[in-house]
Amino acid sequence: MPRHTPATPDRAAPRFEHSVDVVVLGMGAAGCAAAIAAHDAGARVLLLEKADPAQAGGNTRVSGGAWFHHDDPARAATYLRALCGDRTVPEPVVQVWAEHTRTVSEWIESLGGRVAPNGNYRAEYPELDGSDCYGGYRCVDGVLGDRRLFELLTTAVGDRGIEVAYSTPGQELITDPSSGAVVGVATDAGERISARRGVVLATGGFEGDPEMLSRHLGLTDVSLWGSAAATGDGHRMAQRVGADFWHMDNMMAVNGIRPPGDRHGFFAMFLHAKGFLWVDQSGHRFVDECVPTGHGQARINGRYELHPHRPMHVIFDERTRRAGPISPSAAIMPVGWKVLVDGYRWSDDNQAEVDRGWIHRADTPAELATLLGLPPAALESTVQRYNSACSAGFDDAWGRAPDTLVALHEPPFYAYTAGPLLAWTNGGPRRDEHARVLDLSGEVIPGLYAAGTVSSTYSWAKDGGFHIADAIVFGRIAGRHAAERL
Repeated sequence: MPRHTPATPDRAAPRFEHSVDVVVLGMGAAGCAAAIAAHDAGARVLLLEKADPAQAGGNTRVSGGAWFHHDDPARAATYLRALCGDRTVPEPVVQVWAEHTRTVSEWIESLGGRVAPNGNYRAEYPELDGSDCYGGYRCVDGVLGDRRLFELLTTAVGDRGIEVAYSTPGQELITDPSSGAVVGVATDAGERISARRGVVLATGGFEGDPEMLSRHLGLTDVSLWGSAAATGDGHRMAQRVGADFWHMDNMMAVNGIRPPGDRHGFFAMFLHAKGFLWVDQSGHRFVDECVPTGHGQARINGRYELHPHRPMHVIFDERTRRAGPISPSAAIMPVGWKVLVDGYRWSDDNQAEVDRGWIHRADTPAELATLLGLPPAALESTVQRYNSACSAGFDDAWGRAPDTLVALHEPPFYAYTAGPLLAWTNGGPRRDEHARVLDLSGEVIPGLYAAGTVSSTYSWAKDGGFHIADAIVFGRIAGRHAAERL
């Protein structure tokens, strides 16, 4: 009796219009890595990309394109276990991740890329066991972002003659009626494609799907840092053939500004001044605004929590407004959809964004509160107490570091509301060390694989460069395993 529910209701053998060995869905780092690995293992590969060529590649297109470096798989495995905490990841997955993340640079060089370090990046969780393995960022040409990794991978796909179908989302996985194995994909246009050896889901996260965000993360009306095409397509396809899920409540978010009416937003990094504070809808502070933060988590109240994870209002004054751009331009940080795809350059003094109405302006905190729909007296009191903490050099409310305590004295005052800005989600179909998708009983769904942010390894905290490394490692594993599957 088949373990998996077949997708063909009449139990007749499925019919196809097109046939290949391996179908890969998604053209980001994981999808390109899977397609390249499957091709190099002798398979005929078809890569289906949801977006058109100008927007293809998901978040990889606009990411930093960096992977972390290490030379010690044993210590890397220790670090990953510590980052997961009590949300343990199966040990075979940990071991494969630790061993293969060491070889990402070598593989990039095999594709013709020049690999070099970028910056002086240190472990974001230095207090955790194993963090000493962390060797910083590696990038194509040593350049962060600027599409370098995406262009290298797509060039490698093109050089191999791998067929790519743009503007072609997958809609349904096709299963064999007798075995339940995944044997193909139906596209949204109704074309049925046979995948003789396997299907690799590399469709990205669900950050672009409001219903899934509400159900799994409790977020509404969030702005996006990356591709809006990440709408959980692979999640739904996998669920319909019986896949189990993991990490669905994990994500990476940042403080960000979204222009009214836009789905995408900008990083808000305040690189030039620390004169700002965060308040909730009550008009009061709720956290240390400058707590050291990893890629999505910070140590708050003695434990690692998602950060930021809730809507908030960011308040600052005229001195901070003049100090420099809140959001870095491509010359400083060439990442993000608004910067790389839309080509927007933030003004040097933030005045253009104030004039556009992206940032509220008022002469007093009480007037600013009225614009934000906050209790005026509460916001006035919050600003006064914060300024007193700055004068004393001690934040008795939230323990903010003294060197970050810069008062808000100079009117006018400014504010914007952050959703927060969601970079990516982490959860999706549960998979094993071979990137094979598992069902609710922990059994392999034959012929189905997942890699990248559709099914991230990271159950909780994650460090810089981890996501690109994970996508490449398990993308390669998925493609090669599928190609060699009989």
